[in-house]
Amino acid sequence: MTNQSAFHNKYSLVKGAARRARQLQSGASPLIAAKSTKACRVAQDEIEQGHVKFVLTEKLVEPTLDHVV
Repeated sequence: MTNQSAFHNKYSLVKGAARRARQLQSGASPLIAAKSTKACRVAQDEIEQGHVKFVLTEKLVEPTLDHVV
């Protein structure tokens, strides 16, 4: 995969491809004319060609205060 800059590491790339593959299996239309009919391969090709992007949101964690007794 050449488009790994959009992902933090290989793990996030695999998670992104798996999520897109589930969308394809649930009936979403492919964004490319793929040679393969396997959802996982189509998802990987879509990511590689830059058609699918994932946004990582920051989780805001409220600080907790230690209560002194």
